[in-house]
Amino acid sequence: MPVFAASAGQPSTPARVSTVVRADEKSGRLVRAVVVSQKPAPPIAPAELAATVDRIAVEQGVEESLVHSVIRTESNYNPNAVSPKGAQGIMQLIPATAKRFGVSDTFDPQENIQGGVKYLKFLLDYYRGDYAKAIAAYNAGEGAVDKYHGVPPYAETRNYVSRVAKNLTAARQQRASTAPRTPAESGKIAGLGAVNETSTQAPTSVGSDGRIYYRTP
Repeated sequence: MPVFAASAGQPSTPARVSTVVRADEKSGRLVRAVVVSQKPAPPIAPAELAATVDRIAVEQGVEESLVHSVIRTESNYNPNAVSPKGAQGIMQLIPATAKRFGVSDTFDPQENIQGGVKYLKFLLDYYRGDYAKAIAAYNAGEGAVDKYHGVPPYAETRNYVSRVAKNLTAARQQRASTAPRTPAESGKIAGLGAVNETSTQAPTSVGSDGRIYYRTP
């Protein structure tokens, strides 16, 4: 499950979520679980949700297809998603990251997307447009990516990057079939887009068509 870099201070967990500690019946060890304690977020029409994603992505200067690909990988557009590690909502923000980017209710679709896209924008700026590093950091945190100078050798993170890459290719193809691409988009149409091809950490190969392809480790 995704791990996000936390800001300093105590995170503020929305009232909809609580943490429960129980003793495991077999081992006797204490196990912490995240429990949704209030009514789920109201449903939102797929078309409205997609339009919201596109609007916020454009506002923040992040490729729309990339945001959709992260959302599909994280929660498959479920605004009520909660991971065992406490990541919440459509873009699976932990409370600390939500607070860091001004999200007060992680289960509000618009707020969650706003915070998640702001985080993506921060990572893309931090890694100077390197999609592979930014996506890896969204999953494993900036510290892990900085430590390994690229996609860290974690099976979970490498699988995550591969899944986002696959979803990104599909999202771009779908968008290309309904609207013409700009020259800038055409220049980033392969693999994970503006990837630093010199990185030795990312499992990549260049096909005969010139596109960058990501391989599952």
